[in-house]
Amino acid sequence: METPVLVLPGFGNSGPGHWQTLWEAQHPEWRRVDLGQWEAPRCEDWVRVLDAVLIRSETPPILVAHSLACLLVAHWARQSTVAIRGVFLVAVPEPASPSFPATAQGFSPVPMSRLPFPSMVIASRNDVFGSFEHAQRCATAWGSRFVDVGKAGHINADSGLGDWAQGYALFEKFVG
Repeated sequence: METPVLVLPGFGNSGPGHWQTLWEAQHPEWRRVDLGQWEAPRCEDWVRVLDAVLIRSETPPILVAHSLACLLVAHWARQSTVAIRGVFLVAVPEPASPSFPATAQGFSPVPMSRLPFPSMVIASRNDVFGSFEHAQRCATAWGSRFVDVGKAGHINADSGLGDWAQGYALFEKFVG
């Protein structure tokens, strides 16, 4: 059985021009997790939804997380024993950033303990939602492989990356 891939969008969900949405279109077997409360997420609610989805998964999946969903995974990992194959974490936001959404509740403090599964953190040097240094600190604490993609903004649709071929190549190496 092929490893399932679950897509975890961040704050506001990932719209039609976001690489997550474009990757899903290229891989109809992938599934987006509807975390709900996209404009006013509560970490504990998102953790509960993610855990319920993962409990129902017949095979340990790979998670593809963007932005706030990266923090979700770190919080979820502290509380759950459900197995996953690994997580691809893109654009880790920093709750102390002035750009962090005020309506996102319970995501701070960011858990800084080693993740019990393989992980890769992808970071941009000019992400307004989280500093490059914060992403490096998280990657180190989580035991994640760290990848610097240069100046790519928040690595979202507004960054003009389209289907983000560089990111997909990194994802393929990660799951390889």
